[in-house]
Amino acid sequence: MQVFRKIFCGTALLGWLVGLAHGAGDPARGSRVFGQCAACHSVAPGEHMTGPSLAKVWNQKAASAEGFSRYSEALKRADAVWNEATLDAWLVNPEKLLPGTSMTFPGLKEAKDRQDVIAYLRAVSEGRNPQTQQSGRAMTGMRRAKLDLRKAPAEGRVTAITQCGDTYTLVTADGKTQKIWEFNLRFKTDSSKLGPLPGKAVAVGAGMQGDRASVVFASPKEISEFIKQSCP
Repeated sequence: MQVFRKIFCGTALLGWLVGLAHGAGDPARGSRVFGQCAACHSVAPGEHMTGPSLAKVWNQKAASAEGFSRYSEALKRADAVWNEATLDAWLVNPEKLLPGTSMTFPGLKEAKDRQDVIAYLRAVSEGRNPQTQQSGRAMTGMRRAKLDLRKAPAEGRVTAITQCGDTYTLVTADGKTQKIWEFNLRFKTDSSKLGPLPGKAVAVGAGMQGDRASVVFASPKEISEFIKQSCP
């Protein structure tokens, strides 16, 4: 990856000049700008989402977060360390910097925004900003943060799923049933500490009309074991 090394050599001076222009960045403001990243990244240690946890990203080798396995081949081959220069170049446009990356992000166009986010990530990595070290899930509101699936109420705990034609029928622990069109039902897994217990699938509603849902399992093998074909 000689080209990638040359790019980063060039951005080192740029990053230094940007740092002079904007100081060390404002981590408090950066925590707010980071909201644009929080749908895919958490700053909680070990909490991986679509992207890896950024809890220790400062001075970390690219594609090296422990426990994260979804790095692109392009990033895994890159010989880079996440410092001010490399992060600044990455946040401008990841795809332009490293063609083939799986990170789809339009970039932060304002240099001030990038420097503040970088200052925030450095503060988090060095443990200097504990009040803003909330998880990415917490920053995305009701999408995920407030859903500890191990504590789901009876109306969310799925006890049976049957399928007939294009319809799934869900039975929940409160004794109710709901019929859902196959196109509006998703099956997911969550092995995190907020995911469901083994054998305890949980339904999560979605859609503007409340007509869509996801059923979340503890592991992939549970999906085929749980669903039964049954036509009245």
